[in-house]
Amino acid sequence: MAQQANIAAQTAFAEAVVTGNLDTLDTVVAPDSVDHDPAPGQVQGPDGYKAMFGELRTAFPDLHVEVEHLLATDDELAFAYTITGTHLGPIRGHPATGKKVSYRGMQISRFDSDGKLVERWGSSDELGMLRQLGLAES
Repeated sequence: MAQQANIAAQTAFAEAVVTGNLDTLDTVVAPDSVDHDPAPGQVQGPDGYKAMFGELRTAFPDLHVEVEHLLATDDELAFAYTITGTHLGPIRGHPATGKKVSYRGMQISRFDSDGKLVERWGSSDELGMLRQLGLAES
């Protein structure tokens, strides 16, 4: 049952990110949740994720995350995904380019006995995304 609860929590997290309903993160992320690969200036807990994904959604309002592979244990989920979107808003001080991006990432999420995210390790190909936007050299 723990696996299914964790998958449901991760699914709710993903839906919050994709739809922009980031207040949902308050229900699936523990207040003291730690992101081991935080964005610059990201704080712990739901507020940190709200800020990080809020910026990403501003930059890519049509943001989509496709989970391609998922492994689950009783308290952890590991998954590979592809992020796609169109750069229509500012990101890291750069104005919109109107370009489409597609880049991959992986994440490991650990959940407590209440099914709340307590730790996250992740890596996305952000350099690849910046290159696609023409904001970093190839």
